[in-house]
Amino acid sequence: MRGNRVLAVFAALNGAVAVGLGAFAAHGAGPAVKTLLTTGAHYQLVHAVLALVCALWAAGGRAGAVAGWLAATGGLVFAVALSSIGLLGLSAMGAVAPVGGVLMISAWLLLAGAALRPSTPSA
Repeated sequence: MRGNRVLAVFAALNGAVAVGLGAFAAHGAGPAVKTLLTTGAHYQLVHAVLALVCALWAAGGRAGAVAGWLAATGGLVFAVALSSIGLLGLSAMGAVAPVGGVLMISAWLLLAGAALRPSTPSA
């Protein structure tokens, strides 16, 4: 499916950004910023993996794909918000971080619903 391929690419790029952010947090960030960057990178990486799983889970159908997009987007929004606070001093981004959190939580709940949905027999 084309949509799942695009989701897989987005998830993989999200994962790469998360590793880079985590590496910067570990080796280049000052102590005041390190925790924010590490937290953002952690959530972004976990949700990039979740998005990749959703992209590859054929039985998840549309709900699984939407869960993947919610996970990847939520992880990215959350990480960007925390990075903006830490690196740019944009404290207003503290209001954006919960949006990423809601997207990530929604992804998990939608995924649970997709997993509970009865599977259709294959032809």
